[in-house]
Amino acid sequence: MNRRQSLMILGALTAVPLVKYFGAPQAWAEGVDVDAILHDPDAPETGNPKGDVTIVAYFDYNCPYCKKSEPDLEKVVHSDGKIRLVYKDWPILTEASVYGAQMALSAKYQGKYQAAHDALMAIPGRGISKDQMRDAVAASGVDMTKLQSDLSAHGDAITALLRRTLSQADAMGLQGTPVYLIGPYKVAAALDADAFKKVVAQARGRQTKK
Repeated sequence: MNRRQSLMILGALTAVPLVKYFGAPQAWAEGVDVDAILHDPDAPETGNPKGDVTIVAYFDYNCPYCKKSEPDLEKVVHSDGKIRLVYKDWPILTEASVYGAQMALSAKYQGKYQAAHDALMAIPGRGISKDQMRDAVAASGVDMTKLQSDLSAHGDAITALLRRTLSQADAMGLQGTPVYLIGPYKVAAALDADAFKKVVAQARGRQTKK
């Protein structure tokens, strides 16, 4: 049994208050704090920027469990209307995963991160190659010439973002993908639409009680 399978066996709703991972409201570890995780200006976002619940998704484009949850995650964000979704490209599985993350983040500079992200997530299976990823991004409508130019021009910034994400994941003790930070909860498992809705409701319930 691998690490990701064991995470799934823990149950889709193993929601743990984030304070146990962040520690004090300020810095949890050197260079990593709550605001840095929730509001990194370079991290792609979608949904409602003024939403009352934020979901932070840590994922890898070669993770089949991430791909399984992605359609339900996007459906819930869209149908709810009050969720802010932050994408954390965390390429930890293969060299091709890093390549996919670089392409998606480069596409952000032409306003096409979501198109690239959705295309990469839609490739079935695991062990996806660089060629497959490149072809999928190209087919999504991304200008590949501009993408390459942006990757060259902004490569250092993209690498810095990926390193920040890795540092955050390490600081929280994340062990595999996917991981979803939903309001004050950390869920280390693939979720379906009903599970996402349940944890979002729990997060809103905690806010109401404050």
